[in-house]
Amino acid sequence: MGVKSVFLPQGYPESVSNDYLQYQFWDTVQAFSSSLSGTLATQASLKGVGVGNQEATVAAATVTWLLRDGTGMLGRILFAWQKGSKLDSEAKKWRLFADVLNDIAMFMEILAPYFPAFFTLIVCTAGIFKSIVGVAGGATRAALTVHQARRDNMADISAKDGSQETLVNLAGLLVSLILIPLVTDNPVLTLSLFFLFTILHLFANYKAVRSVVMETFNEARLSIVLQQYLRDKRVLNPLEANQREPVFLEFGKAVPIKLGVRLQEVVQSPDELSLASKGNNRPYLVGIRNGCVCVCLGPEASVHDEIRAMCQAVWLSSTLSPKTPKESTCTSPQQQNHWELVHESQKLMDTIFNPFLKGVEAAGWDTKRTLLDWDEWRVEWKTKTS
Repeated sequence: MGVKSVFLPQGYPESVSNDYLQYQFWDTVQAFSSSLSGTLATQASLKGVGVGNQEATVAAATVTWLLRDGTGMLGRILFAWQKGSKLDSEAKKWRLFADVLNDIAMFMEILAPYFPAFFTLIVCTAGIFKSIVGVAGGATRAALTVHQARRDNMADISAKDGSQETLVNLAGLLVSLILIPLVTDNPVLTLSLFFLFTILHLFANYKAVRSVVMETFNEARLSIVLQQYLRDKRVLNPLEANQREPVFLEFGKAVPIKLGVRLQEVVQSPDELSLASKGNNRPYLVGIRNGCVCVCLGPEASVHDEIRAMCQAVWLSSTLSPKTPKESTCTSPQQQNHWELVHESQKLMDTIFNPFLKGVEAAGWDTKRTLLDWDEWRVEWKTKTS
């Protein structure tokens, strides 16, 4: 009873999600290996700024340290501004990204002392990377805590996670005390151990994010479930869809989807507005512009409307994506055909959306909230009734 109440949330296992134990196990393995890699990197950094070197001045070491912290702080603010909203909807991808970046930063710190001319530059770049890791890691951890909490017990889960991490870091510290005498002045062993811990760290991280089963829709999960439904009318449950969800960041999608945009990104003339709202009594407008599928949302749209708009956008995006490299992406003369495609997607949604939504709810998805990445624009439009 004792250990359980110290390290696990009260009411475990009923008070947490089903994937809690598996996630925490792999998270603990990755924290342990990361703590050992971190020790090796810290030792290299201290050596680089001149610990144990008679010629090194205190002032120079302090300046290096301050520059590293300063660039890190700027990096943190810029990253949170640029990518903050993505960390909720793509928590798994950014969680994995943060850990890969952390390993790159530590590798740079280990190499830095061997390049004394560029030492400050390397350490500052590693500092920026580590600050991004801090933002992405902390924010995605919070998003996962929200997912794990089943009794509004986010604070308890977060506190116990802190206890688990502290215990692991303590174990890492004890192992580090044995390692440090072995690796001092032995660069080959340092690098060998570092790569060993890094491989373990990345493997454990991959297993950790793979073990998370989110019951809410983000773009990737909704797209996977909808595509399967359109193929054979089968609704994937959260476990199946999460296993298929990509966990590595993809750069440059063929036909990106923009949600919650301004009206002029969807329609640019009264004629286009009447085309966009033709046969559409929903509180959103969908359009195709510059190779993007754009969705305008009305102020009274419900969560189900958001899911429906997203389904329509996903269908359009996959229809427009070039199936073979030979097909080029859409150009302007096709703008007319684009509206025909939009009308086709509306008709499809009229047919399939209600049965799809019922099937999704029956399969165990939570449709009361979503993790779709909507921007803040809300648009009211009126069309002349003929």
